Amino acid sequence: MKYDLIIIGGGPAGLTAAMYASRYKLKTLLITKIPGGIATTAHKICNFPTYEDISGFDLMKKMEEHVKKLNAEMIYDEVIKISNKFKVKTAKGKTFEAKKMILAAGTERKKLNIPREMELLGRGISYCGTCDGPLFRNKNVAVAGGGNGAVTTALLLADYADTVYLIYRGDKFRADPVWLSQLKGKKKIKQIFREDIAKLEGEKFLEAIELKSGKKLKVDGLFIEVGAIPDQRLISQLKIKTDSKGYIIADKQQRTNINGIYAAGDITNNSLKQIITACGEGATAANSAYQDLNK
Repeated sequence: MKYDLIIIGGGPAGLTAAMYASRYKLKTLLITKIPGGIATTAHKICNFPTYEDISGFDLMKKMEEHVKKLNAEMIYDEVIKISNKFKVKTAKGKTFEAKKMILAAGTERKKLNIPREMELLGRGISYCGTCDGPLFRNKNVAVAGGGNGAVTTALLLADYADTVYLIYRGDKFRADPVWLSQLKGKKKIKQIFREDIAKLEGEKFLEAIELKSGKKLKVDGLFIEVGAIPDQRLISQLKIKTDSKGYIIADKQQRTNINGIYAAGDITNNSLKQIITACGEGATAANSAYQDLNK
């Protein structure tokens, strides 16, 4: 079946693009592995207009429901191959083709790349405080990182755990002032600077971490929040121009260097990685596709 537009990725950018494309009456297909994308893991969002605060899961659920009410076609699958620019193949063996395509696949979490990190995933290692935080009630945990993700995860975990070690290799956290102000007075959160995690200990489950200084901390959980990188699996299949960090270079209309392919959201080289900017890029990309289809 051939569509006017295929959108790859169901985060804020992809969902907004689907909303706009549906209102433009384009025959649209959105393919996403996880509805809502990485935004669903944010435990609290306080800078999205109309909501003083809302969980990432709830906000993305509202967006997903909005798309469905507009009768946009959405399937839960993973695109594994793109050929002839606009033909895609999914992990479930389905193939689809379109006249235009929007890449909104977002980013994937960075790893610490230390021994046994993947082996202990789900056995103490986690990349999602919202998902796994409640499992560590009355236990000791650690958070690696110094940005918004790390600080907000530490604040969330303080509601469950006895002790939260917030470990950052720099001299001061890079989180927004509003989050840093909330760290003050949180006795459960122990701030550790100029340190890296060097070793994970434990047989079947995580039992302790060793810092590069040699200091050991007994913890039951380690939440890794050291940033994200663009998903290269699809980018590498196309000759799309990227910057030095691998983010897709898009113009103000979200067009890439390949005619008919647009990019939106965290996968682009936009410096401000926020839900609201992703929504704006998704809307712009859909509008550009509509304009180009009607030339």
